[in-house]
Amino acid sequence: MIHNKSVVYTSGTFDMLHVNHLRMIEYARGLGDILIVGVNTDELVIANKSEPIIPFHERFELVRALKWPDIVIPQKSLIHTDKVRKLKFDTFVVGDDWDGKYDSLEKLGVSVVYFPYGQGISSTRLKKRVVDRYKDLQHQANTHFDLDAITEP
Repeated sequence: MIHNKSVVYTSGTFDMLHVNHLRMIEYARGLGDILIVGVNTDELVIANKSEPIIPFHERFELVRALKWPDIVIPQKSLIHTDKVRKLKFDTFVVGDDWDGKYDSLEKLGVSVVYFPYGQGISSTRLKKRVVDRYKDLQHQANTHFDLDAITEP
């Protein structure tokens, strides 16, 4: 709490920003007076997943341009105990794909909300869709003409 205002923190990679990202950030906005959004740095993402498609500075600017966050910060660690002390947040919102991982924050007085990400879009699925579509287009291009039937003069 800061000056009697409730503070909510949410974070993510936000690679290939999509509707589920927007839903989670909007949901987090509704839980308090001040919304702080952490955007994972490229180094953090690479250490835990794979290299993001969109570079950090672009992902940061995309999130900063949204209407819901009051503050957007770089997130360099998935350990949030230090952020609780520094940012004094009361509520932490994270996708339910992290279910149970941050329960320990409750000992610090933070309410942890696992946002029901549900089925549908995800950055991983978007990346797969792009790769699959590329392969399909490549196959179509390679089979459009019967290359064996083409003879050179």
